[in-house]
Amino acid sequence: MSTSTAGTDTRPATAPAPTPDTGAHTPEAAGIIADARRRIDDLDGRIIGLVQERMAVSAVIQRERITSGGRRVNLSREMEILAHYRDQLGKPGTALAMTLLELSRGQI
Repeated sequence: MSTSTAGTDTRPATAPAPTPDTGAHTPEAAGIIADARRRIDDLDGRIIGLVQERMAVSAVIQRERITSGGRRVNLSREMEILAHYRDQLGKPGTALAMTLLELSRGQI
């Protein structure tokens, strides 16, 4: 004879297993995550394109500076760029700016 009545089951419910590709525990969350990841992939593609464009523009500047008798690198300009990224993004912005500068001018 059971003492349990309908709607009063006190056994713990088991949490649904996460979906392997998103780690979400519900189909709704999995859909939101998948959509957000597609947006991130699109943004990453655009960022990479902008970095490549930045590298090309930097190459023009370096070529003209060297052709006119100047140095390949303008350290005061690089310091401005580092400060700008730091001001906008905090300490990690400095690392990001350093990476962009390295990509755009190579190691000095």
